[in-house]
Amino acid sequence: MTTADEDPGATSDGGAAVGRVIDGSESEPDVQDRALRPSRLEDFVGQATVHESIRIAVDAARRRDEALDHLLLYGPPGLGKTTLARIVARELGVNLRPTSGPAIQRAGDIAAILTTMQTHDVLFIDEIHRVPRSAEEVLYSAMEDFQLFMMIGSGPAARSVQLSVKPFTLIGATTRYAMISPPLRDRFGMVQRLDFYSTAELEQVIVRSAEALEVELQPAGARTLAERARGTPRVANRLLRRVRDYAEVRADGVITRQVADEALRGLRVDELGLDEHDRNLLRSLIEGFNGGPVGLDTLAASIAEDADTVMDVYEPYLIQLGFLARTPRGRVAMPAAWTHLGLTQKHSPPDQGALFGSTGD
Repeated sequence: MTTADEDPGATSDGGAAVGRVIDGSESEPDVQDRALRPSRLEDFVGQATVHESIRIAVDAARRRDEALDHLLLYGPPGLGKTTLARIVARELGVNLRPTSGPAIQRAGDIAAILTTMQTHDVLFIDEIHRVPRSAEEVLYSAMEDFQLFMMIGSGPAARSVQLSVKPFTLIGATTRYAMISPPLRDRFGMVQRLDFYSTAELEQVIVRSAEALEVELQPAGARTLAERARGTPRVANRLLRRVRDYAEVRADGVITRQVADEALRGLRVDELGLDEHDRNLLRSLIEGFNGGPVGLDTLAASIAEDADTVMDVYEPYLIQLGFLARTPRGRVAMPAAWTHLGLTQKHSPPDQGALFGSTGD
């Protein structure tokens, strides 16, 4: 069975790299992080609705000896989309062929993968919203009828070629559901959204990971880490490893609440899981634009960051906290953000009443 580790073109849950310990994206291989991922569905914590739907679908496909329905997973980075794809392939007892949208340049790239897959294998395409339209159109007939229709040559000598492929399952993952074209979305038999984890669920993830790392972790320490993990298992595991290092060097190797708090303070991760990058974005929005509204590109430029990174990595958690809102006129800092930064006395939050429903960037 192949895994994502074996394909240099594969990436994990989307998002740009920003070099932050609390960044939910994965831009390059992290051997330790992958070692902590569950390999069986029963070990996968959280996402109860998604978990149950996939469990039933996998069991049904195995009983009928059929390919699993095509599955689309979407949500913020770091919530387990890649892990679920690997688990599904393992549960089905088939090979996993991983790739990513940016790695697919031409229709021939899709054909090259599909024609070498075995019956019921799983093709995993991360960042599927970035698959070129020409290659995407080849997927339509492959997903529906397991047939490839391709044009060979160009000009008067061009001819259409039909190729049969073995029944397979396509699992797509994306952080940008709206950017997937409707024809492609409609061909997925299952569409599942992954949501941020609760603190209790993240505690389970951290305890399991601590056991794998052979780290002595007290319940209060696990709770502190979970509260600052931004609802994201990947962030929880990264924080655990950094706090483990601190505990081994500066403490007795045991992660207590005090040790976790001291280590995270050194990483400049506050009690809500925000780091300097998050606070700089909010300060820029509040102090530079009086809380907004301001366009995404303008806001991203003010902190020298890519707009896609702001949208995919920064904003989802800030929106969940109620610190930031996307309005038709642009991004707006909500009153809770002003309070968290201690700016309520120095500045006055803008009137929110007229912001929603107006037009603009």
